[in-house]
Amino acid sequence: SLEGFLLPETYSFYWQTDEREIIERMLEGCDKFYNDSLEDRQKRLGLTKSQIFTLASIVESESNLDSERSAIAGVYWNRLKKKMRLQADPTVQYALGEERRLNYQDLNIDSPYNTYRHAGLPPGPINNPGKSSILAVLYPQQHDYLFFVATGVGGHRFAKSYNEHQNNIRTYHRTRREIRRASVR
Repeated sequence: SLEGFLLPETYSFYWQTDEREIIERMLEGCDKFYNDSLEDRQKRLGLTKSQIFTLASIVESESNLDSERSAIAGVYWNRLKKKMRLQADPTVQYALGEERRLNYQDLNIDSPYNTYRHAGLPPGPINNPGKSSILAVLYPQQHDYLFFVATGVGGHRFAKSYNEHQNNIRTYHRTRREIRRASVR
């Protein structure tokens, strides 16, 4: 599959450009960006290009803030090193075929993309990651965080322990309730 390797960028095409030419340009853009130094870094990390792009696709789905991507990548690297499951919601959404709020039942879907059930990386990318997500995976932030949760107002809170993570989840729910109450007024 080409999924994961069509670099999302701004491209200029003539009206009614053939689909094949568009795909080839996007693949060329990816190859041009993923130069020898990035490939060397990937090899030092001990992963294949496909694995880097798979992890980058998860990071891409987790946040729309470039400033957070390397911290999120660091969380996933820490989990991989500890042989923890990634437990990435976007992989379950990909398996379900729709992006929506997940419920506990969704986490049991039988799919190799379900990182709640299966350890390690899923079989392939779940989207086409941008440059910032790819770089974040290749150069993750070094920290001790193992968990993160949305703040409810943009961005994420990071935690080193499960207890701290549970507190962050409670804060998220409290923030969401406050926002709902404020919007009703």
